[in-house]
Amino acid sequence: MTAVVDVGRVAPGRHTILRRTLRSRTGVIGAALVGLVVLAALASLLGVLPHDAVTQVPAQRLRGPSGEHWFGTDQFGRDVFARAAGGAASSLLVAVVAVAIATAVGTAAGVVAGFFGGWSSRVVLGVTNVLFAFPPLLLALALASAFDRTWLTVAAAIATVYTPIFVRVARGPVLALREAEFVQAATVLGFSPLRTLARHVLPNIAPILIVQVTLSLSWAVLTEASLSFLGLGTPPPAPSLGAMVLEARVLVNVAWWSMAAPGVVIVALVVGLNLLGDGLRDALDPRGGGNS
Repeated sequence: MTAVVDVGRVAPGRHTILRRTLRSRTGVIGAALVGLVVLAALASLLGVLPHDAVTQVPAQRLRGPSGEHWFGTDQFGRDVFARAAGGAASSLLVAVVAVAIATAVGTAAGVVAGFFGGWSSRVVLGVTNVLFAFPPLLLALALASAFDRTWLTVAAAIATVYTPIFVRVARGPVLALREAEFVQAATVLGFSPLRTLARHVLPNIAPILIVQVTLSLSWAVLTEASLSFLGLGTPPPAPSLGAMVLEARVLVNVAWWSMAAPGVVIVALVVGLNLLGDGLRDALDPRGGGNS
């Protein structure tokens, strides 16, 4: 779950990163899978799909996949493709917000702990170790159940779980960079700690954070789906991938498509984000990466 990128060298430029990512089979496949799901989610948000995700048509209940209903209909006559696309939008919203919070808070705490050390490092590592002591899903479940059920509280719960990961990911490289000659030179020249961090430290740990963000997004999608399956995810009437799997479990023998559709979307998102993370890791490798 933790990204590993060499920070002892200068990271490649943006054009080089794009070129290497496009040369990576895993990166291209991952980007394609994620892109397809994102397009479906955007179509749902923009209301351009042929069917609505929440409209019930009892006369068309439990119809199999067809030209009219691409993924069939569920027990209430709702279009499964529209609901899967809406569920993808809900999962991505929660995952992106959660990982954004975790990245901002965890990176800031990890950089402070690694660069300044002392009591700040002891406090940050103490809190981090406490959070790491809990199983991630159990901690997210406890936090999500402690507050009103909204997509924002779910995102905050997931962010709390993944913040310690970004603390560790940021702190390690910063400890090494703190002793680097260019950082020492900046200190001798009288640069403020904030300027040194902004101009010399953060750009050098950015590649690690970028890869970690993609990997954390995939786990955040899984966590949101798990919480929804347990009844603590995105509240109805908004569709949710985990809730769709929960509802379809009793229909799997008569309407397999109602469970297959959200399952395929979850797999596509998780596998795509992981493959994209692998491709980015190769592209950001300053030694040249690979064409895996």
